[in-house]
Formats: sequence, structure tokens, C-alpha cells
Amino acid sequence: MRGFLIDPAARSVAAVDVAGGLDGVRRLIGFATVDSDEIDENGDRLFFDEECFIRSAPGSPRFRVDNLAPVAGKGVVIGSSAQGKELADAVIGLAQLQRRVTFT
Repeated sequence: MRGFLIDPAARSVAAVDVAGGLDGVRRLIGFATVDSDEIDENGDRLFFDEECFIRSAPGSPRFRVDNLAPVAGKGVVIGSSAQGKELADAVIGLAQLQRRVTFT
């Protein structure tokens, strides 16, 4: 599935192939505890480490998509339905997502 990896340490947003469903998302993020937030009405969701705020050190690189809370660590944007239970190709394009991501 076509998705996007957001890496605040590298300050990058890159297209990725997400193989293996939610397990593939976990591998890309680097943690087993995954949560998600919807980023728009087309079903695209931002997946991130559910415990990122507990694990992160003060001053660690973060990012945010639009007005969502800043996320520490990597995130994956991918299409979904059933509130993130079924994954699909992301609808958003790379350039559009890059304009919506802010690194802190």
C-alpha cells in the first residue's frame, strides 16, 4: 500500500510501500504501540507510537500535521476505513502532505 513516512529527526516526508498492514506500520514507526488520528475526510490517518510522549526526551524532534498534537518519533500516513482497522493506499499526495507537516 502506498503511504508516507514522516521522520522528524531527518525532517523528511517520503513515500513508502507499507506491506503487511498494521504490522508494516509498526515496523516503519519502530514501536508496537500504535495509535492514529484522522487527518482529513478522505480516510487518511496518521499512525504514530501511542507512547511517544512518554518515551520522548525533552527537546526531541517532533512533527505535527495541521493542528493535531505534535508527535515525537516517526509517523505513517496511510488510507484507512473502519477507524484505522482496514488499511488502503493514501489518498493524499506527497506534495500536499509536505505542505501540511511542520517540524518542531
